Amino acid sequence: QVQLVESGGGLVQAGGSHRLSCSSAASIFRTNPVAWFRQTPGNPRDLVASITSSGVTNYADFVKGRFTISRDNAKNTVYLQMNSLKPEDTAVYYCRTQRLGPLRFYWGQGTQVTVSS
Repeated sequence: QVQLVESGGGLVQAGGSHRLSCSSAASIFRTNPVAWFRQTPGNPRDLVASITSSGVTNYADFVKGRFTISRDNAKNTVYLQMNSLKPEDTAVYYCRTQRLGPLRFYWGQGTQVTVSS
């Protein structure tokens, strides 16, 4: 059983910063890419950022320059540092990892981030 646990959600003022964490005890977490997605009511989950096991990162255009994804494999944790937050960043944020052979995705339960104007 692969479980991912997100933490750090909350209420933040526009222009502020916040950090989310995603942790897992599963061994695949250290050796596979991890991604953050976000979702608002009635909309699909959008990719926010991803990081490979070796630390190569990728960002959605709408967060480039504001968000930073990082990982600490010793702690089995991936972080999403969010700066210069905007009200439109309000969403439930989910982390996801994967396993190959066959491809299977694992999701966390999500954590709410609300940015007030």
